[in-house]
Amino acid sequence: MRRRARVAETDRAAAVSPGRSSTGDPPPDGAPGRREPVAARRARPWLGPMVLLVVLAAALLVGSGVGQGGHQTAAQRASALDAELRCPSCEDLSVAQSSASTAVAVRHEVLQLARRGESDQQIEDALVGQYGTAILLRPPTSGLASLVWIVPAVAGLAAAAALGVLFWRRSRQMSRLRRRRE
Repeated sequence: MRRRARVAETDRAAAVSPGRSSTGDPPPDGAPGRREPVAARRARPWLGPMVLLVVLAAALLVGSGVGQGGHQTAAQRASALDAELRCPSCEDLSVAQSSASTAVAVRHEVLQLARRGESDQQIEDALVGQYGTAILLRPPTSGLASLVWIVPAVAGLAAAAALGVLFWRRSRQMSRLRRRRE
């Protein structure tokens, strides 16, 4: 009778604490149900951010079109340039989106220049000479207009730095509170 009582106790102990054998000892390394010690899990705090960075890098590579090589035809180049050029008679439409006569004329000119073999930069320079810099939808990257590109980047970096300082201060306050409680 006593033996049955002991067996029942060990069965209850095994049911209460999963991952333990019927004798109450933890299973050997590599056995199913073996859990990693908490200290070992805490020893790799870099693992989560590292996985996040790898996934982010892969997404950026796929989204940037790396590996999608090949030569574009003149019509494909002209179409890509049309999307970057502002319609001369429209307010905020690209040449590709507009059906105005000036936009149609610019599209034909871009296609002719692309068929002649001129580079994208040469085509843009010719159109800027004819219509001025207002024909470009994206602002130039030199001179005073470069501030359009620089100011948002600096503001983003400043915001990220401020957020980092905020989190650093909070973590210091929390560690002080924990030490006081102990």
